[in-house]
Amino acid sequence: MTTGALARVIRSAAARRPDAERCDLCGADVEPEHRHLYDTGQEEVLCACRPCSLLFMEEEASEGRYRLVPRRRVRLPEVGTRELGVPVGLAFFVRHSDGTVSAHYPSPAGATRWEADAGAWREVVARCPPLAGLVPEVEALLVNTARSAKHHWIVPVDDCFRMVALVRREWRGLSGGSRVWPAIERFFAELTEQPQDPARS
Repeated sequence: MTTGALARVIRSAAARRPDAERCDLCGADVEPEHRHLYDTGQEEVLCACRPCSLLFMEEEASEGRYRLVPRRRVRLPEVGTRELGVPVGLAFFVRHSDGTVSAHYPSPAGATRWEADAGAWREVVARCPPLAGLVPEVEALLVNTARSAKHHWIVPVDDCFRMVALVRREWRGLSGGSRVWPAIERFFAELTEQPQDPARS
Protein backbone atom coordinates (compact mmCIF):
# COMPACT_ATOMS: atom_id res chain seq x y z
CA MET A 1 0.00 0.00 0.00
CA THR A 2 1.38 3.42 -0.93
CA THR A 3 1.87 6.17 1.66
CA GLY A 4 -0.98 8.17 0.11
CA ALA A 5 -3.38 5.21 0.17
CA LEU A 6 -2.48 4.44 3.79
CA ALA A 7 -3.12 8.08 4.74
CA ARG A 8 -6.56 7.93 3.11
CA VAL A 9 -7.45 4.78 5.08
CA ILE A 10 -6.35 6.41 8.33
CA ARG A 11 -8.36 9.57 7.58
CA SER A 12 -11.40 7.50 6.67
CA ALA A 13 -11.18 5.49 9.89
CA ALA A 14 -10.72 8.64 11.97
CA ALA A 15 -13.77 10.24 10.34
CA ARG A 16 -16.04 7.39 11.40
CA ARG A 17 -18.12 7.98 14.48
CA PRO A 18 -17.04 5.55 17.21
CA ASP A 19 -20.70 4.75 17.91
CA ALA A 20 -21.59 4.20 14.24
CA GLU A 21 -23.36 0.95 13.46
CA ARG A 22 -21.53 -1.31 11.04
CA CYS A 23 -22.66 -3.76 8.40
CA ASP A 24 -22.34 -7.25 9.86
CA LEU A 25 -21.26 -8.62 6.48
CA CYS A 26 -18.62 -6.16 5.23
CA GLY A 27 -17.94 -3.84 8.19
CA ALA A 28 -18.94 -0.61 6.43
CA ASP A 29 -20.83 2.09 8.33
CA VAL A 30 -24.59 1.88 7.85
CA GLU A 31 -27.20 4.61 7.72
CA PRO A 32 -29.63 4.99 10.65
CA GLU A 33 -32.46 3.63 8.47
CA HIS A 34 -30.55 0.59 7.17
CA ARG A 35 -31.87 -2.81 6.16
CA HIS A 36 -31.49 -6.06 8.07
CA LEU A 37 -30.72 -9.64 7.10
CA TYR A 38 -31.92 -12.68 8.99
CA ASP A 39 -29.27 -15.34 9.55
CA THR A 40 -31.21 -18.62 9.46
CA GLY A 41 -28.22 -20.54 10.83
CA GLN A 42 -27.70 -18.43 13.94
CA GLU A 43 -31.34 -17.25 14.10
CA GLU A 44 -30.36 -13.63 14.54
CA VAL A 45 -30.84 -10.31 12.79
CA LEU A 46 -27.83 -8.65 11.15
CA CYS A 47 -27.31 -5.05 10.06
CA ALA A 48 -26.70 -4.61 6.34
CA CYS A 49 -25.36 -1.68 4.33
CA ARG A 50 -27.15 -0.81 1.09
CA PRO A 51 -24.72 -2.66 -1.24
CA CYS A 52 -24.92 -5.83 0.85
CA SER A 53 -28.71 -5.66 1.17
CA LEU A 54 -29.01 -5.32 -2.62
CA LEU A 55 -27.24 -8.66 -2.98
CA PHE A 56 -30.16 -10.35 -1.21
CA MET A 57 -33.05 -8.56 -2.91
CA GLU A 58 -33.30 -11.03 -5.76
CA GLU A 59 -35.86 -13.77 -5.21
CA GLU A 60 -33.33 -16.57 -5.75
CA ALA A 61 -31.23 -15.26 -2.84
CA SER A 62 -34.15 -15.83 -0.43
CA GLU A 63 -33.37 -19.56 -0.17
CA GLY A 64 -29.86 -19.14 1.24
CA ARG A 65 -28.63 -18.71 4.78
CA TYR A 66 -29.23 -14.95 4.78
CA ARG A 67 -32.70 -13.55 4.05
CA LEU A 68 -33.44 -9.87 3.48
CA VAL A 69 -35.94 -8.75 6.12
CA PRO A 70 -38.88 -6.98 4.43
CA ARG A 71 -40.37 -3.73 5.69
CA ARG A 72 -44.03 -4.61 5.24
CA ARG A 73 -46.31 -3.91 8.20
CA VAL A 74 -50.03 -4.66 8.05
CA ARG A 75 -52.52 -4.02 10.83
CA LEU A 76 -54.92 -6.97 11.10
CA PRO A 77 -58.38 -7.37 12.57
CA GLU A 78 -58.47 -9.24 15.86
CA VAL A 79 -56.87 -12.67 15.49
CA GLY A 80 -57.80 -15.34 18.02
CA THR A 81 -54.69 -17.29 19.04
CA ARG A 82 -55.91 -19.17 22.10
CA GLU A 83 -55.73 -22.56 20.38
CA LEU A 84 -52.04 -21.94 19.67
CA GLY A 85 -51.33 -22.34 23.37
CA VAL A 86 -50.11 -18.80 24.05
CA PRO A 87 -49.76 -18.45 27.84
CA VAL A 88 -49.40 -14.65 27.71
CA GLY A 89 -50.96 -11.76 25.81
CA LEU A 90 -47.74 -10.59 24.13
CA ALA A 91 -46.30 -13.00 21.54
CA PHE A 92 -45.20 -13.42 17.95
CA PHE A 93 -45.42 -16.31 15.50
CA VAL A 94 -42.99 -17.12 12.70
CA ARG A 95 -43.71 -19.50 9.81
CA HIS A 96 -40.70 -21.50 8.66
CA SER A 97 -39.72 -22.85 5.26
CA ASP A 98 -40.48 -26.42 6.35
CA GLY A 99 -44.08 -25.48 7.19
CA THR A 100 -43.69 -25.42 10.98
CA VAL A 101 -44.64 -22.37 13.03
CA SER A 102 -42.71 -21.26 16.10
CA ALA A 103 -44.32 -19.14 18.78
CA HIS A 104 -42.30 -16.75 20.94
CA TYR A 105 -43.00 -14.46 23.85
CA PRO A 106 -40.59 -11.96 25.41
CA SER A 107 -39.32 -12.32 28.95
CA PRO A 108 -36.63 -10.72 31.13
CA ALA A 109 -34.25 -13.44 29.91
CA GLY A 110 -35.06 -13.07 26.21
CA ALA A 111 -37.60 -14.80 23.98
CA THR A 112 -39.18 -18.08 25.06
CA ARG A 113 -39.93 -20.35 22.09
CA TRP A 114 -42.11 -23.36 21.40
CA GLU A 115 -43.58 -25.02 18.33
CA ALA A 116 -47.20 -24.18 17.61
CA ASP A 117 -49.61 -26.96 16.66
CA ALA A 118 -49.81 -27.16 12.86
CA GLY A 119 -53.56 -27.85 12.80
CA ALA A 120 -54.27 -24.96 15.15
CA TRP A 121 -52.21 -22.62 12.96
CA ARG A 122 -54.21 -23.66 9.87
CA GLU A 123 -57.41 -22.76 11.73
CA VAL A 124 -56.02 -19.33 12.59
CA VAL A 125 -55.00 -18.73 8.95
CA ALA A 126 -58.45 -19.84 7.76
CA ARG A 127 -59.98 -17.09 9.91
CA CYS A 128 -57.37 -14.53 8.82
CA PRO A 129 -56.33 -15.22 5.18
CA PRO A 130 -53.60 -12.51 5.04
CA LEU A 131 -51.52 -14.75 7.33
CA ALA A 132 -51.17 -17.24 4.47
CA GLY A 133 -48.83 -14.71 2.84
CA LEU A 134 -46.33 -14.51 5.72
CA VAL A 135 -42.83 -14.71 4.25
CA PRO A 136 -41.09 -17.66 5.95
CA GLU A 137 -38.44 -16.81 8.54
CA VAL A 138 -38.57 -13.03 8.06
CA GLU A 139 -42.18 -11.98 8.80
CA ALA A 140 -44.27 -12.63 11.89
CA LEU A 141 -47.73 -12.36 13.34
CA LEU A 142 -47.27 -10.03 16.33
CA VAL A 143 -50.04 -10.03 18.94
CA ASN A 144 -50.54 -7.92 22.05
CA THR A 145 -53.70 -8.56 24.06
CA ALA A 146 -52.11 -7.94 27.46
CA ARG A 147 -53.83 -5.47 29.78
CA SER A 148 -56.87 -5.14 27.47
CA ALA A 149 -54.73 -4.17 24.46
CA LYS A 150 -55.86 -5.27 20.99
CA HIS A 151 -52.93 -5.21 18.61
CA HIS A 152 -52.56 -7.70 15.76
CA TRP A 153 -49.95 -7.10 13.08
CA ILE A 154 -47.95 -8.68 10.31
CA VAL A 155 -44.47 -7.26 10.90
CA PRO A 156 -40.85 -7.89 9.86
CA VAL A 157 -39.01 -10.06 12.36
CA ASP A 158 -36.64 -7.25 13.26
CA ASP A 159 -39.62 -5.48 14.88
CA CYS A 160 -40.08 -8.57 17.06
CA PHE A 161 -36.40 -8.58 18.00
CA ARG A 162 -36.70 -4.90 18.95
CA MET A 163 -39.65 -5.71 21.19
CA VAL A 164 -37.77 -8.54 22.92
CA ALA A 165 -34.81 -6.23 23.54
CA LEU A 166 -37.14 -3.54 24.90
CA VAL A 167 -38.69 -5.98 27.42
CA ARG A 168 -35.26 -7.17 28.56
CA ARG A 169 -34.08 -3.56 29.00
CA GLU A 170 -37.12 -2.21 30.84
CA TRP A 171 -38.18 -5.20 32.98
CA ARG A 172 -37.71 -4.77 36.73
CA GLY A 173 -38.39 -7.25 39.55
CA LEU A 174 -40.80 -10.17 39.30
CA SER A 175 -43.75 -8.39 37.69
CA GLY A 176 -41.93 -6.07 35.29
CA GLY A 177 -42.07 -2.88 37.33
CA SER A 178 -43.50 0.47 36.26
CA ARG A 179 -41.47 0.99 33.09
CA VAL A 180 -41.96 -2.05 30.89
CA TRP A 181 -45.69 -1.78 30.08
CA PRO A 182 -45.63 1.93 29.15
CA ALA A 183 -42.63 1.15 26.93
CA ILE A 184 -44.56 -1.68 25.24
CA GLU A 185 -47.55 0.62 24.71
CA ARG A 186 -45.27 3.20 23.04
CA PHE A 187 -43.76 0.49 20.85
CA PHE A 188 -47.17 -0.48 19.46
CA ALA A 189 -48.34 3.14 19.20
CA GLU A 190 -45.35 3.87 16.96
CA LEU A 191 -45.97 0.99 14.54
CA THR A 192 -47.12 2.33 11.20
CA GLU A 193 -48.58 0.42 8.28
CA GLN A 194 -46.25 -0.16 5.34
CA PRO A 195 -48.08 -2.34 2.77
CA GLN A 196 -45.24 -2.27 0.23
CA ASP A 197 -41.51 -2.71 0.65
CA PRO A 198 -40.16 0.69 -0.54
CA ALA A 199 -36.81 -0.81 -1.51
CA ARG A 200 -38.51 -2.86 -4.23
CA SER A 201 -40.38 0.06 -5.81
